[in-house]
Amino acid sequence: MLRERKYLFGTTILASVLALSAPAFAQTAPAQDPDEDEDETTVEEIVVVGSRIARDVYNSPSPVQVINREESTLAGLATTTEILQGVAVTGGTSQINNLYSGFVVNGGPGVNTIGLRGLGPTRTLVLLNGRRVAPAGSRGSVGSADLNVLPSALIERVEVLRDGASSIYGSDAVAGVINIVTRADIEGVVIEGNRQQTTQASGAGNATRLSIAGGIQGERWSFLGSVERFEREEIKLGDVEHAQCPTAGPYLPNTSGFEDFIDPLTGQPKCFSIDNGGVTVNTIATSTRSGIGAYGSATPGALGNFNRWRPNSSVSTGLIGFEGVGGPSAPSLDVRDTFDPRMLEETLFSPVATTTAFMSVGYDLRALGNAEIYAETLFNKRESSSLGGRQLVLDYAVGSLLIPANLSTGGPLAGNLGLTPGRNTQIRVFPYHQYSSEQEVDFAKQVVGIRGDLPISNWTYDAYVSYTNSRSEYQADLALTSRLINSLDVVVAPAGTPAALTRTGMGPAGQVTVTCRVNVGNTNANCVPAPFITNDTIGGYYPQDFINYVEEATLGVTSYDEFVASAGFGGELFSLPAGEVQFYLGAEFREASIDDTPDSASQTGDTYNFSTSAITRGSDSVWEVFGEVEVPLLRDLPIAKELTLSASGRYTDYESYGDDTTYKVGLLYQITDWVGLRATYGTSYRAPALFEQFLGATAGFLASTTDVCNNYDAPGRNPNLAANCASQGLPPGFTATSSVRQLNAGGAAAGLAAETSTNFTGGVVFTPTLPGRLGTLAVAVDYYDIQIDNGVSQVGSAFILNQCYTSSAADFAARSGYCAFVERAPVTNSLTVTNGYVNIATNVVEGIDYNLRYRNSFGPGDFLVNLNVTQYLERYNQLFPTDPTFTSVGRLGTPEFSASLNVQYSWDQWTVFWGTEWIDATTEEDDYFRRNGSSLKSFGIDSDLEEYYLHSASVRWGNDDLSLVMGVRNVFDVDPPTGTGYWVGGIGNSPTYSGYDHFGRTLFINVAKSF
Repeated sequence: MLRERKYLFGTTILASVLALSAPAFAQTAPAQDPDEDEDETTVEEIVVVGSRIARDVYNSPSPVQVINREESTLAGLATTTEILQGVAVTGGTSQINNLYSGFVVNGGPGVNTIGLRGLGPTRTLVLLNGRRVAPAGSRGSVGSADLNVLPSALIERVEVLRDGASSIYGSDAVAGVINIVTRADIEGVVIEGNRQQTTQASGAGNATRLSIAGGIQGERWSFLGSVERFEREEIKLGDVEHAQCPTAGPYLPNTSGFEDFIDPLTGQPKCFSIDNGGVTVNTIATSTRSGIGAYGSATPGALGNFNRWRPNSSVSTGLIGFEGVGGPSAPSLDVRDTFDPRMLEETLFSPVATTTAFMSVGYDLRALGNAEIYAETLFNKRESSSLGGRQLVLDYAVGSLLIPANLSTGGPLAGNLGLTPGRNTQIRVFPYHQYSSEQEVDFAKQVVGIRGDLPISNWTYDAYVSYTNSRSEYQADLALTSRLINSLDVVVAPAGTPAALTRTGMGPAGQVTVTCRVNVGNTNANCVPAPFITNDTIGGYYPQDFINYVEEATLGVTSYDEFVASAGFGGELFSLPAGEVQFYLGAEFREASIDDTPDSASQTGDTYNFSTSAITRGSDSVWEVFGEVEVPLLRDLPIAKELTLSASGRYTDYESYGDDTTYKVGLLYQITDWVGLRATYGTSYRAPALFEQFLGATAGFLASTTDVCNNYDAPGRNPNLAANCASQGLPPGFTATSSVRQLNAGGAAAGLAAETSTNFTGGVVFTPTLPGRLGTLAVAVDYYDIQIDNGVSQVGSAFILNQCYTSSAADFAARSGYCAFVERAPVTNSLTVTNGYVNIATNVVEGIDYNLRYRNSFGPGDFLVNLNVTQYLERYNQLFPTDPTFTSVGRLGTPEFSASLNVQYSWDQWTVFWGTEWIDATTEEDDYFRRNGSSLKSFGIDSDLEEYYLHSASVRWGNDDLSLVMGVRNVFDVDPPTGTGYWVGGIGNSPTYSGYDHFGRTLFINVAKSF
């Protein structure tokens, strides 16, 4: 008899079970034909991932979703990331993909991660063939599996357990588990090609995947392997129409809708900064002085008092050659230059290239209980890059030889940005500047194990060890503060100074040749002077020799290692009237370490106007013992076709956080053939990830619009906020001009504790017998409630600022609560927010999953409908137990409803497919405003985003050795919904959200040929 082991995750091989994208009810195994030759019978032993117990058919109290290879191909999904980050799996919650190339994300730019229930990737366990996938990525916050490393060419199906499984698989399975199962049915060679072609006018964003896979089996051995290459081209902001001109879109309460600021110079809505508006570019700042106001200011074309200017050669009064765009006579940001055409060259969707190789082998020892030695090897290389933009703000000191005569009068500015140490700043230039970054990640995973039978009836064992290493090199072309200081400190060039170290231009007294002060008498200095202030300088066009001097390719290296040793055995204990009692016992040891060493300039804070990073270095290990038992209580009774109790427990002992126990109990009650109930309740204990413990202090910057005191005295603002802002000496109508500095840091030194949680899931499954030829129907409805205590998280700088400034006057003055994380500089009024990893008192998510699958035969073929709907009922967190709870349901990233609908019809060698993804309308209207009877619309903010539909269509033709799929994704070329750029942020007036498609209509073709 041939025994075939199948390692499945929360599902069964029975076709009737696979028909439902949720766990099935009890099934009775089909009777064997008595005339069938027993020697040719295949007994399929199914080891359920999500339950360690092997069984012939699957009955589970936990909700499970299965996505097979064919469905993904028909939907035009070419990579594992695209499969997993659709709304059918994520429930509409936002995920990290290549859309976040310019953001600071855990795992670094280019990483793709998955988190279930909106609880983040560190609480979702990703498995490959039932074994965990170690984290990969760059920079100090590596802590989750990168979906880029998975072998897309060999994926047979994806299985999603939508239930906590910490007692079965370890602490990081809080929200659920995702298992990627590779194909085992390849005999010979399969060559496959996939092409995605966008219909953007620029032709950007196209993708190609080529792969070759093969399998061969001998009498005692087997081999399966694949090599693939995937490349996705860059999409720039200028490549998509909806990102090309972000507008303010203020709401006018007594009118029919929304109205943008109309630029008097063009008569068209003004384009604001791609980076969410309000950041001035290509202007200069001075002390307040008299000059001509720009069009749209309070004094257009007339003298007024200004402190921010842009070039205008027609101005011959006041500040000659400049018009005022900021200050007492021009308080509106709308007048300022906030957009530069070069911003459209910035990366929207970063380009990526991955090379992946996978190999699995097995050898039958014919000993040790029919044991099989097996091994898996996975290699992956990811290369990604991006082009970003920022201000390269330059301080020119009082009396600098680089300032022309028309700008060399007037008093000093208040404070400086660190570029004129010991001297006052006279002119500050705010030009736009671009920088590039790139990263290369090498990932390798090795598994060696043995599995077989024990000398006890129906008992089996499995033991393996694995080692994974992820190594990344990342770099960015950044300006160094020390070199900027040197370049701005100039003197008249002495005779004999090398021409390469001098610059000639118009200074206060006319034309002058200068050199850096450090060059004088220093034969080793190579400083290149900063540019003279000209219209080109203000516009961000710098001499190349200056750029070559002040910029350096900063290089950092990240390494993440994980070792796992796991062993277990299980089988039948004894028989009860309702069936066999089954069990599984196991033990596991895991050890992980992280070492991120940023460039020395980043460590010392020498990178100008860019995030700084300290070394992240640490390790942790854990011993675990776990067990599971399944007890059939009732079977084949009038009101109980089946009643089965399952229970599991795990003892965990971390080197860093000590020990604890977790458990899970489940009950499956099959009332009749067509209706069943199921429920689980479990606990978890999660030690913080390595980066949550040891992340070196990292500084970054947020837009000045993050400052909640902007226009704090406007009508409708919270009175506590207004009073607290005023108490810091901020003037009425205050507008922040400095970016908000954000500090991120690990929490180990601050007493970060392990988190615990509870997880309840309960549902009902209907599989009614439809009359006549009405087909088959399966419906599942599952309710879930997850509560995390002492949850490890960053609450976000914007949230911290809002909670601090709306607190009582006493708490604000005492710097208690959230205000302990906020500091405002007394002179510049700039903000610093510490957004470290802390233990949130409570984190709650509650919702309902609805699943429907209908199948019937019409005409010559079969008709299939698959519907998945997720509804969030509640989602909130609290930093302190006394804090009020503000739900995020209905806000961006947590739509109340999301759904996916797939319809296909198959006949002979043909299949036609139509798929729809739907995301409910959302709003960024903060719950705080609603609770205080106010509205963002009262001061000009539109945060309402319309519901969103994405449609796909395809057709497939195939025979035994050739398959061809052609289709269209985003059939109607729908853009993401838009709101006010200031509040919604992200991409133009659309949010940065993975659920929306920014590629536009995309044609795809997939060809596979077997040999």
